[in-house]
Amino acid sequence: MLIFNKKSDLSAFLSPLINQNKSIGFVPTMGALHEGHLSLLKKSLAENDITVMSIFVNPTQFNNAEDLEKYPRTLEKDVEKMSTISNKIIVYAPAVLDIYEGNTVSQSFEYDGLEHQMEGQHRPGHFDGVGTIVKRLFEIVQPNNAYFGEKDFQQLQIVKKLVSKHKLPVHIIGCPIFREKSGLAMSSRNERLSPEARKKAALIFEILTEAKEIFQKKSIAETIHFVEESFEKHPEFELEYFEIADEATLLPISEKESDKKYRGFIAIFIENIRLIDNISLN
Repeated sequence: MLIFNKKSDLSAFLSPLINQNKSIGFVPTMGALHEGHLSLLKKSLAENDITVMSIFVNPTQFNNAEDLEKYPRTLEKDVEKMSTISNKIIVYAPAVLDIYEGNTVSQSFEYDGLEHQMEGQHRPGHFDGVGTIVKRLFEIVQPNNAYFGEKDFQQLQIVKKLVSKHKLPVHIIGCPIFREKSGLAMSSRNERLSPEARKKAALIFEILTEAKEIFQKKSIAETIHFVEESFEKHPEFELEYFEIADEATLLPISEKESDKKYRGFIAIFIENIRLIDNISLN
């Protein structure tokens, strides 16, 4: 397994392979790898000649300094996990200076309104940070295919819009949410939960699953009310939002249409740790 810390070294390694028309698959991550990340790696390895995984905790997408400081950084363990899958993975684990060259600020992006919903409302500037790092990583790695998990469904749609608007030559592939046995969506932030809170957090997916069933039979307002009322019964949780939105536009819906796909999106705190999840409602 090759590990690069500098973009110049990575580019020098990849350049002749690109010239040989080798296909490059790319899995961008912030590390603290779990089975969900590894599933993206496996898909990339199966579909490309070369697979690159980046491990970089991107400061410009955090609007909470404490969250950035506490985000788990476990490069050694991450490399161990990757090595159980393949020794042919190329790792790019840069320092902030290598990416931002002393100017750690976001570019401004427009995503045709996708950025103003849900996470965009509650985390100002977040998607400018996401766009900045994803665009830079794509320019460095020059992948043919890039793999993103559907747990961050809004981010997935934003990255697709970024690629479309900037005419970037990369195919974005969304991959299913991986869940713990309890149903809790796998996330690097889960590592910060106490064992008790991690067990309780399984309630998030339980309620989402019930909401899906209710959505089939009842109104949008009744579905939202069910979710809000359910969490009110569990004071250890603080519900930031639950929204039902059109998958394509991410706009909240007021009435159901048979030809559209809908998804329920949730953000919730437990032990002051913010977790997100989503579920297809069709």
